[in-house]
Amino acid sequence: MADNKPLKILIADDEPLAAERLETLLGRMENVEVAGVASDGDEAVAMADKLKPDLLLLDISMPGQDGIEVARALSEQDDAPAVIFVTAFDQFAVAAFEVAAVDYLMKPVEGKRLETAIERARDMIGNESAPTGKKEKSEYLEEFWASDLSGLVRIAARDIDRVSAERDYMRLHVGQRSWLIHHSMTALEKGLDPEMFARLHRSAIVRKDFIAGFARNASGRWVARLQDDTEQPVGRLYSEKVREISGR
Repeated sequence: MADNKPLKILIADDEPLAAERLETLLGRMENVEVAGVASDGDEAVAMADKLKPDLLLLDISMPGQDGIEVARALSEQDDAPAVIFVTAFDQFAVAAFEVAAVDYLMKPVEGKRLETAIERARDMIGNESAPTGKKEKSEYLEEFWASDLSGLVRIAARDIDRVSAERDYMRLHVGQRSWLIHHSMTALEKGLDPEMFARLHRSAIVRKDFIAGFARNASGRWVARLQDDTEQPVGRLYSEKVREISGR
């Protein structure tokens, strides 16, 4: 969509106060337009068909079709709108992931968090409108859902700098922030694109372009110097990765 075109948004929530709060928050943002407000799932589908919004702010627990069912129904359309779930429940994150939601916000929604989700949706819609043909689904993991103070947040795999193991959890490091997910290191190693990521240790995976260089430590073992000025020891079983990445 054109950068100067307002983002057309449909709100679907059976709680009038919650819908009103979203309208108020959107009213403070630039370049957005509230196309309408639906009070149940069936009305949301009908209004989406009629109004052709760019984005739905969609509650999950609603009369008639619930939010997941609404998203599934609309996803079958060629011009399906993007979806951001806004809900009081966090147990639907996996289902939200399956219907390719842009984000998953917990009530009561914070203005800054909503603004971030809206911009993410705007970027996604802009990328999808480019004349590049239908994008094929990658065989590798492209994103993760992780717990956040305001609910759940989607993390793009390409944004992850490194992954470190913490017992039964993996910590995804993105810039100065990090999130824990319940995953195994072996599964992540198989799931992440090997052209982009390398396992350097039994407890560490690093994005290749986040590696600034390699050096030997006092024991003669390889250590990866990272872009954030930290170091990651290279495990003995993974020393061949140094040669693979450096081309030597």
